[in-house]
Parts: sequence; structure tokens; C-alpha cells
Amino acid sequence: MTLPTDPFTTAGDQELGRLLQGFQQDLAALEELRDRIASVEGRGEAADGRVVVNVTQTGALAGITIDPRAMRLSSDQLAAAIMEASARAARDAEHEAGDLVAPFIAGTLLDDDRTDGTRRR
Repeated sequence: MTLPTDPFTTAGDQELGRLLQGFQQDLAALEELRDRIASVEGRGEAADGRVVVNVTQTGALAGITIDPRAMRLSSDQLAAAIMEASARAARDAEHEAGDLVAPFIAGTLLDDDRTDGTRRR
């Protein structure tokens, strides 16, 4: 009797083949999720929309737009507006990433709104 050279061969074992196919599909879905999360960008505004900040999912600054009218603010007010817009952008990115992840964790211990009524601590 010769042993198969491929440890992942499913020849003759339909159940193993089904499980392996399911695993490969799950892996592909997770890889796509990883790519989508990496491209998440949050947006936040402050000072009546005169300061706009974009951040990546990790919170890194991706862009900032300061309307010329914002230059009428004091330096302290402008700094505060930038910080406020940055915080809003970070929350936006966090929510967007959370929305992407939600279908993958629904009903698991990682789900904040578990179906059994308990909440994660």
C-alpha cells in the first residue's frame, strides 16, 4: 500500500473533502475581510465643516483639509478643531471596521450583542 504524497488529499473521503472545501472558503473570506479592513478610512469634521480629517483604520492620519475660513480661528481653536475632527474620524473608522467584522463574529463570544442575552465584558 502506498501512502498519498499530499497530506491534504481528499480522494475517497467525501466528508474530509467537504470540510477542507469549507475551510478554504472561510479562509478566502477572512483574507478578503483583512483586505477590506486595511482599506478602511474614517472621516471626521469640526469647526462647522471647516476642518476635515481622514484617518486609516489604525488611526494614522490619511488626510487633512482646512478651509481658508478656519484660519480665522485662533491657533488654540484650530488645534482643538483638528483634534476633534481626528477623534471623529477615528470613531468613524472604528465603526466601519466593526460593521465589516460583525457578520463574522455574530453569535460568538466576541459579539457584543450575543443572542443569549449576555454581554461581553
